[in-house]
Amino acid sequence: MNKQLFIQAITKYVAGVLLVGALIFLPAGTLNFRNGWILMTILFVPMFLAGLVMMKKNPDLLRKRLDAKEKESEQKEVIALSGLMFLAAFILAGLNYRFRWMILPDVVVYIGAAIFLLSYLLYAEVLRENTYLSRTIEVQEDQKVIDTGLYGIVRHPMYMATVFLFLSMPLVLGSLISFVVMLGYIPIIAKRIRNEEEVLEEGLKGYKEYKQKVRYKVIPYIW
Repeated sequence: MNKQLFIQAITKYVAGVLLVGALIFLPAGTLNFRNGWILMTILFVPMFLAGLVMMKKNPDLLRKRLDAKEKESEQKEVIALSGLMFLAAFILAGLNYRFRWMILPDVVVYIGAAIFLLSYLLYAEVLRENTYLSRTIEVQEDQKVIDTGLYGIVRHPMYMATVFLFLSMPLVLGSLISFVVMLGYIPIIAKRIRNEEEVLEEGLKGYKEYKQKVRYKVIPYIW
């Protein structure tokens, strides 16, 4: 096991747990926020297990996922907007619980949790299919176009998974207000995809032909 990679991964993991927990429970004014604990569990337990699997089977992919320094200026704006969206959504979810503004029924919470976990499985399959995935937009050395599996259905299955992941989070938290905020992810990710495809068309051989073969970007027959 790469000790340095393990320390980097566990440090970011713990920081993520503390940050998300603070954003949810401090505005809620209590730790007795059941939906907050449901989200923390379904978010961070699978994340921890996936990290262990990548650490053992594909440490290079884990390293790429941890190194998230964007070179594209347009993507830095996308990251900033996404960060603001998450801050607003989590804080509002906590406040929504604290002041009992618009609490969604339990059935919606459970449906949201099911969608979240299914989306996590979809995300894991994308990582399995495409070892070139990183969190930054770039063309890597010896990178090839992946056009099988999920990539034969939509050009960006990772973003398909994240759309459902992110939109299900406020449902799990029982907050309609946060769900409306999270809808902002759709134009944000559309901006990222537009820039990403420009980079791939310019630097990745065969990507233009792939776009003609697979016409849908994120959701089949819709987008």
